[in-house]
Amino acid sequence: MIFGIDNLMRAGSEGNLEPLRDLGCKIEIGDIRFPSDVAKLPAVDWVIDCAANPSVLAGIDGKSSSQDLMDHNLSGTIHLLEFCKRHHAGFLLLSTSRVYSIKELSRIPVVELDSAYSLQFGAETILGLTSEGITEDFSTTPPLSLYGNSKRCSELLALEYGEAFDFPVWINRCGVLAGAGQFGKADQGIFSYWIHSWFERRQLTYIGFGGRGGQVRDCLHPRDLVALLVQQMNEPSRPVKRIQNLSGGLKNSRSLAQLSAWCSQRFGHATIQVESVERAYDLPWMVLDSSLAREQWGWKPTTPVEDICEEIAQFAELNPHWIR
Repeated sequence: MIFGIDNLMRAGSEGNLEPLRDLGCKIEIGDIRFPSDVAKLPAVDWVIDCAANPSVLAGIDGKSSSQDLMDHNLSGTIHLLEFCKRHHAGFLLLSTSRVYSIKELSRIPVVELDSAYSLQFGAETILGLTSEGITEDFSTTPPLSLYGNSKRCSELLALEYGEAFDFPVWINRCGVLAGAGQFGKADQGIFSYWIHSWFERRQLTYIGFGGRGGQVRDCLHPRDLVALLVQQMNEPSRPVKRIQNLSGGLKNSRSLAQLSAWCSQRFGHATIQVESVERAYDLPWMVLDSSLAREQWGWKPTTPVEDICEEIAQFAELNPHWIR
């Protein structure tokens, strides 16, 4: 049996209730920021913590306060860890690529080729950077963003709780998750947001980096993530490192300009606005190296970026006013 808890504060999330219940999940309306709500949940074998304000601009963009961000992303995690302590449940944290240092990420040498930034290796070696991307050894020294720091603190506390109270903990640093059914907001996944906005003929804008859309991210389908979560739950004592990157990798990476070209071919031409302003925490290139997960678990993504984009596009056509 799978139990879920959601406070339904994100517009549209109430639409998830019926499909999840149809699958046999029991969903409680509650808020992990409140210990009393968490205490109402039944004893379980594992807790998967994927509750957070996911925006890297959270707490500084005027849409949410820094206190609210920490309440959601850190205090909520502490309450779930206390729950695991009481019930001796395992804990799976879905963390983020944003736990890596902004300053060090900004130092990564890139060159713009074929409408996308690419790595440009020189004489200097950067710890934690390989030809496949950013590894778990990359710097996590602040500044990370308030969002990134809330998740990094959650990682450290999870490992500490697991060691102190003897329950298994796995931490998965995810790249951009992408697939049908996302709400079409930029902070929930740029691939879904871009495709839905293009289909609905909403305004799209290249922000910063010369206004050419060369900035690159990789994407991962949730199905590929779930395969590893099941392995981790089945092998709680596996003698491997507890933190690993999970991402689509270089093969599943695309720039905004390349994604626009795909959308143009799929839906027809659209005009893209340009803003020259450089935003805090924006990066030209961010791809995770998941080779550690491959070595430790035999894990690799199996859903190519083209299939992910097509799945989102078909969902958009079936739900033509999804963003609204």
